[in-house]
Amino acid sequence: MDLKSLIRDIPDFPKPGIMFRDITTLLSNPDGLRYAIDSLTQKCKETVQTVDYVLGMESRGFIFGTPIAYQLGAGFIPIRKPGKLPGAVHTVEYELEYGTDRLEMHQDALHPGSRVLIVDDLIATGGTAAATAKLVQQVGCDLVGFGFIIELRDLGGRQQLPDVPIVTLVEY
Repeated sequence: MDLKSLIRDIPDFPKPGIMFRDITTLLSNPDGLRYAIDSLTQKCKETVQTVDYVLGMESRGFIFGTPIAYQLGAGFIPIRKPGKLPGAVHTVEYELEYGTDRLEMHQDALHPGSRVLIVDDLIATGGTAAATAKLVQQVGCDLVGFGFIIELRDLGGRQQLPDVPIVTLVEY
């Protein structure tokens, strides 16, 4: 299946000069959604073998991470923006183009030595994925890989990530 044909390009969003890759058209296509989840799951299985937990970043990482965790027989851990989780959290701050942001994970979500796969819809500059990897390392877990539906190669996000397998389905 040609996933690119199901991803809508929106020029000049959120600002002039940016080509936004909109996955809502992929999400609304039942066959495309099934194919994307099944394909990413299969590629991750082939690449990383055993996974205890899948981590997905707010919010599109939840969409793909949860069914992938289910198919892998793993638990799912949501990585949230500040103030969204009710319990005690681990926090990591990371750089944005203009400023900083933070991500949080419940302190009791992972146990040292767990094998973790990080999943999101897209990797661009790699900042969010790299910050999530830092959360995993803070807890003493084994980061076994990353899975993304889309990779924007020209933005160099892959170079910001730890040296583990990176699985993608579509490249721009």
